[in-house]
Amino acid sequence: MTTAELPVIAAVDGSWRSYEALEWAARDAVRRGLALTIVHVRPLNLRTSQEEQRREAEELLAEAVGRVAQVAPTLHTSTLAPMDFPAAALTALSEHASLMVLGSRGLGGFRSLLIGSNSLTTASMARCPVVVVHSGRAEGEGAEAAEAAEETFSDIVAGVAADESSEAVLDFAFEAATTRPEARLRIVHGWTMFSSMLSGGPVFDRDAAAGAAERTLAELTAGRPEKYPQVEVVQEPVHGSASHTLVTASATAALTVIGRRKGGEELGFGLSPVAQTTLTHALGPVAVVPC
Repeated sequence: MTTAELPVIAAVDGSWRSYEALEWAARDAVRRGLALTIVHVRPLNLRTSQEEQRREAEELLAEAVGRVAQVAPTLHTSTLAPMDFPAAALTALSEHASLMVLGSRGLGGFRSLLIGSNSLTTASMARCPVVVVHSGRAEGEGAEAAEAAEETFSDIVAGVAADESSEAVLDFAFEAATTRPEARLRIVHGWTMFSSMLSGGPVFDRDAAAGAAERTLAELTAGRPEKYPQVEVVQEPVHGSASHTLVTASATAALTVIGRRKGGEELGFGLSPVAQTTLTHALGPVAVVPC
């Protein structure tokens, strides 16, 4: 099975945010023509028998399948209920997924946190792209509200840096845009005089630095408009903090796409400060793509 044929995986834990992410995953799987695997990780719990945990998992997954049937009646679904630490199980399963979709927070932890530890850890270590769904919906709002929001805000936003790490981000963003006929692809590159200096660009001339940022975007996207002629592309070099620029853009995007470096996961270096800030404070769904 090729990467393009692997299923979308959605993780559920019974929280309304995980069901929100499940509905998002179902709609995206339909757009991509992929199957959906619904996963509930049974945490290690010595106070509850394995039989009781298995029964609870079956009930939760049955409810999840029912929710998917309402959103995407023809979508092929399967279920898994491994017993492990959630982030560890999801990271392992990510090797067998084209995309993993998580809610921004689950049942555990503090309600004041903007993103849960399992979502953050999985996004930092997964082998496939991970979407963390922030929608701004209040608890109890139906799937119709999410569908209406996607119709209102259909653009894909891709945050790119001036290096080779942007290749995977752009590949994912262009492919995502092709599944959404009404979407524009906004390619955002935040720059400052300091970042210009670090990259060997102009140091004191702001106009020259702005021109260099425009040329960087043109070089990064070269050849892709011809490969994806159906995608309307808007290049946005923005003077200012990259993370602030992406968080702001996420408020009016169907999906914001950012990258993370591969190779530093074991040391906790999977997410850069810009990626972690964007993922934590975003106002809409964020895809984290291994680069």
